[in-house]
Amino acid sequence: MDIKEYSKLIKAKRKELDGLMKRKMPVIAGRMAKDHFQDNFRREGFVNGGLHPWPKAKRLSSGRTDAAGSYGTLLSGRNHLFSSVKYMPGEYRVRVANELVYAPVNNWGGEVHPTVTPQMRRFAWAKYYQASGKAKKTATGKRKGKKKGSAANNEPQENQEALKWKRLALTKKKKLRIKIPQRQFIGESRELSEKIDRKMENEIRNILNL
Repeated sequence: MDIKEYSKLIKAKRKELDGLMKRKMPVIAGRMAKDHFQDNFRREGFVNGGLHPWPKAKRLSSGRTDAAGSYGTLLSGRNHLFSSVKYMPGEYRVRVANELVYAPVNNWGGEVHPTVTPQMRRFAWAKYYQASGKAKKTATGKRKGKKKGSAANNEPQENQEALKWKRLALTKKKKLRIKIPQRQFIGESRELSEKIDRKMENEIRNILNL
């Protein structure tokens, strides 16, 4: 095929090629990007010129034996951050984003300064009892689920995760200063760009029967 024949083919397929770039590729690229970015959660790192591992979540080395201790970094039972990665295709373009309010600080790192409220303290106590394996005290001061005469030294020792929540519940601070390490999961990725380029080339070849 010479230049003239190729040019004629392009003109004949112009409508199909425009439809590909205008409507089809934004959806394809968006889906590929979403899959790629969600896979970062499974791999616990950001893939761009290779895997860049995230700093490990402290709970993974805290000795916790509950369900939360088995989830990977940035993952949980509800997976809000993971499942909130979405794509919005338009004409000739696609936007991929995560609009959760805490997504940017996890993606780029930074500091947050939440106010310590009574609700936060109650939540911290609940998490403390969960992490320590201790039964919550009733209004009478007795522990639920404890048999009469049970030895105190049979209770599980407090682990680092439990101590963290206990300190929060007892803190005298009005505001906290919490540093969030960067755990990028969305952004420019060489591997993703290459995958999209290959897919687009294959789609063009299919239209042109090359």
